[in-house]
Amino acid sequence: MNYKHPWVYHGESPKAGRKLLLLEVDELTFALPLIYRLIHPAEIAQKSDWFSTSVATADEKQNKEYISLVELLQQVTQERKNLASVIHPLTRLNQNLNRYFSDYGWRMVRKELSQIKKRQKKSHIELSKDLIVKLKTYMEQQSLDSFDQAIDNLLSEVEFFKEADLKE
Repeated sequence: MNYKHPWVYHGESPKAGRKLLLLEVDELTFALPLIYRLIHPAEIAQKSDWFSTSVATADEKQNKEYISLVELLQQVTQERKNLASVIHPLTRLNQNLNRYFSDYGWRMVRKELSQIKKRQKKSHIELSKDLIVKLKTYMEQQSLDSFDQAIDNLLSEVEFFKEADLKE
């Protein structure tokens, strides 16, 4: 199940563009370390515009919102480890995150989260220069736009020839 938690804007909600969302269950693996890092009082001093006014002006040592948020993050983490439903604690966490960050700050958090998720989907392999030159030549001959397409095409050709050999 995927519950969408919409961001409740502090100011005027934007007229155009995609609406901001709070955390979802399937993002927790990537999001929790990022949130832990970003909510730290040292970050508030560096990026005060990312946080709500009450958080940005709170005493660093007595910041009740920070303490509450850390407790909720720990609860969500524990529920995930116990393989229990995280919907209820996640809802409370999202409500607190909504109070903790400014609209701009949450947009930046979502941007960083998006980058983390994108990096997780990609793998990097090292290829020799001569192999890259051959791949680029193949891409031009086949009118392909990316190395992914070229490699996928080559693998498909290999599979096709294997099947043809088996039929003979």
